[in-house]
Amino acid sequence: MGSRFFIFFIFLLINGSKAQPGFVSLDCGGKDNFTDELGIEWTPDTQMISGDIANISVANETRTQYMALRYFPADNRKYCYTLNVIPRNRYLVRATFLYGNFDENNVYPKFDISLGATHWATIVISDANTMEYQELIFLAKEPSVSVCLSNATTGQLFISTLELRHFNGSIYLTAFENEFFMSVSARINFGAQSDDPVRYPDDPFDRIWASDTIKKANYLVDVAAGTERVSTKMPIDVNTVNGEMPPQKAMQTAVVGRNGSLTYRLNLDGFPGFGWAFTYFAEIEDLDPSDARKFRLVLPGAPDISKPVVNIQENAHGKYRLYEPGYFNLSLPFVLSFRFGKTSDSTMGPLLNAMEINRYVKRTDGSLDGPVISSLISHYSSANWTNEGGDPCLPVPWSWIRCDSDIRPRITSIKLSGQNFTGNIPLELTKLSGLVELWLDGNSLTGPIPDFSGCPNLQIIHLENNQLSGQLPSTLEDLANLKELYVQNNMLTGSVPSALLDNGVSLNYTGNINLRKGERNRSRKKIIIGSSVGASALLLTTIASFMLLQKGKKSSPKQGHIEMKLPPQRFVSSLGDAATEAAHCFTLAELEEATKNFEKKVGSGGFGVVYYGKLKDGKEIAVKVLTNNSFQGKREFSNEVALLSRIHHRNLVQFLGFCQEDGKSILVYEFMHMGTLKEHLYGPQIPDRSINWIRRLEIAEDAAKGIEYLHTGCVPSIIHRDVKTSNILLDKNMRAKVSDFGLSKLAVDGASHVSSIVRGTVGYLDPEYYISQQLTDKSDVYSFGVILLELISGQEAISNEKFGVNCRNIVQWAKLHIESGDIQGIIDPALHNDYDIQSIWKIAEKALMCVQPHGSMRPSISEVIKEIQDALAIERGAEAVREGSSDDISRHSMHSSLHAGSMDLGASDHYLSIDESITRPTAR
Repeated sequence: MGSRFFIFFIFLLINGSKAQPGFVSLDCGGKDNFTDELGIEWTPDTQMISGDIANISVANETRTQYMALRYFPADNRKYCYTLNVIPRNRYLVRATFLYGNFDENNVYPKFDISLGATHWATIVISDANTMEYQELIFLAKEPSVSVCLSNATTGQLFISTLELRHFNGSIYLTAFENEFFMSVSARINFGAQSDDPVRYPDDPFDRIWASDTIKKANYLVDVAAGTERVSTKMPIDVNTVNGEMPPQKAMQTAVVGRNGSLTYRLNLDGFPGFGWAFTYFAEIEDLDPSDARKFRLVLPGAPDISKPVVNIQENAHGKYRLYEPGYFNLSLPFVLSFRFGKTSDSTMGPLLNAMEINRYVKRTDGSLDGPVISSLISHYSSANWTNEGGDPCLPVPWSWIRCDSDIRPRITSIKLSGQNFTGNIPLELTKLSGLVELWLDGNSLTGPIPDFSGCPNLQIIHLENNQLSGQLPSTLEDLANLKELYVQNNMLTGSVPSALLDNGVSLNYTGNINLRKGERNRSRKKIIIGSSVGASALLLTTIASFMLLQKGKKSSPKQGHIEMKLPPQRFVSSLGDAATEAAHCFTLAELEEATKNFEKKVGSGGFGVVYYGKLKDGKEIAVKVLTNNSFQGKREFSNEVALLSRIHHRNLVQFLGFCQEDGKSILVYEFMHMGTLKEHLYGPQIPDRSINWIRRLEIAEDAAKGIEYLHTGCVPSIIHRDVKTSNILLDKNMRAKVSDFGLSKLAVDGASHVSSIVRGTVGYLDPEYYISQQLTDKSDVYSFGVILLELISGQEAISNEKFGVNCRNIVQWAKLHIESGDIQGIIDPALHNDYDIQSIWKIAEKALMCVQPHGSMRPSISEVIKEIQDALAIERGAEAVREGSSDDISRHSMHSSLHAGSMDLGASDHYLSIDESITRPTAR
């Protein structure tokens, strides 16, 4: 690969510019140095020779650093920027991403960003013109850190800017900094006088303090009546001992609760989990001597946090001085609601200047072989292959390395064939205890072969076509797992160790004039290649040996047996002998007897009428009689039989057989006793059959798993095309199964979509599919998003009355409420407040992602399942708390998972564990 080898590395000095010591501001994809309107000096990433550059144009974005970006292939590699830092100093690293449809595909990227071996965040682009950014606070341990992009699941990896900011002194000092990073979730300037954030030069560390006037979904909503903005031009003393030094400009504005309260609700990205939370207060109003401003932070379920009283002037020792109480170790929910309420002896309402919340991110220590590999590449710093950056194994391995899957992985394979390697074989390679394969062939290595006894797992060694000299070391005999040793075309001398000849090692030492075959035990089998036809001989010998070995043996799954699995038979799209072989063919007489001449009708639809039946063995069945004798109906029938006879999953209604007799086309299924989801949500029997929120989530999970099986578990994949609440059936135990494959469509391998005549149900129909007639699995995701909204609201997908003027569909109606932060406006009253608001929010926001106008913007059904499972975990945790407590505080109005002292999190995997013995949350 030589000079064409990809380089994923850029080396930047931490000294920064003279104007901003400790600043690195990298314009990714830029061409020239420049100074922006804030006075920050930017440098292009021209040393990054990997990736490509794209220019973009986004409305209302004129800053030079966002006119271009750098993008990378969506492959299995990682692409890293490496920054020099000073060990034992704290930094903020910030990466920004403005898509701008740079690839002209309108495929919204989703990929991972990591700091070294530690996963930092998943970047999800949901709008081409909206910037995403991530900030991380970390303590440097080594002289450099790497910021890496990898694991693109949609679109391509890209980055707009990368910034590094050096903190002074003890800012953001915590007892956990050696084990945890802090990912910034919220940093808010309250009382802001515009939408613009406060940052450099007002903040000398260039932190971004977001304005509280920004309008976005569930961001600072539920504002209390009487909330008023106040400001001052007086300087604020922010230099407290061991403080975070918020900028004066942020402290010169505030909100005041004139009616005695300040209330807010917002989403905390990355939560639930443990975090660092601080509030910043400064008295900036002129109070009469008789006035007092005293208030408490009120969080239901966290009485210890609500006990302390804030008296800003008293706590700060005067006016216009900073007071910053907070907690270093706090469990926070995904949806945080909080209130500051004045005390009974206070004459003034609460005041809030700023707030900051960071989420703890567990540091990953990286590969166990990291120090060894670092030593190795230090000898070859000018070689392309040494400059990939980041950890050798995590989050994905370097291109020439393979690693095992342990939490702290070890290197199992090194492939450096043809890399112009010179000098002796590096001794670092002999210290890789997990190494299984070593490929150093086709280089210019000299000197002897070292002792590899420190690599007991070695199976394959390729050292051919070098200039190695000396003898084959006898220590190679001690490698009990060695299978291949190729050393041909070197300058080796002496004799081949006898054990290598006796142990069945595939050995090739041709081209070494002075290397001879040693004495061996002739009673043992061997495979030795010592001639120019050795490779062919090896292949033929191996095949012949295998055939002789297997001859006459019975097939059984025992050691030594090789089982060859063929791919499943491809589905056919029309009914034929092959399609019906697996399905039972009922006679019409059998079904007439089972249904008592089709007496009990239990359902109907465009496809046909469904009757209840019971077979002679007592098995209850649902009998669907095709009423449409048109070509379309017959084709749908054929399609359903062909599909259902081949697929089996616990979340798909079981297909039992079919009947074609006397002009009737009939399908037979298992009987689902509890009817359809539609009936339970808003059918005529709802008073007796309504279902609570946790049950709705379980039904959603079941149905989504059925759809996931169709999308990913079938070859070719199946697109349902008619996912809706009436096609989700419930059994005796209220477990959900997906039914009705009359409209299903087989996907074509390798194709991005299937062209088809539009079919489906109004209200659930993917608008992109309707317009383009191009069907993808994301069409089912759209329909499922509608179902999620129905589960939250208890409303039908289409209504002429319930969604207000000029609004007939649930998507438009729910989107207006959710994006304005009014989740309560769509929650089904039948839930009776028996839910955790953050689980509702999780499902609502995922539902909106599912019903995005373009399929590329929607998640996969597997991603939806993960979100449902997260919501279920939240609900089950809350349910356990409810059952174990008599506390009657309403969770739906202001839920919090803040626990001032307790770290007991039960079985929840949504919270990272911090050693309680280190510290407990402490107000500073």
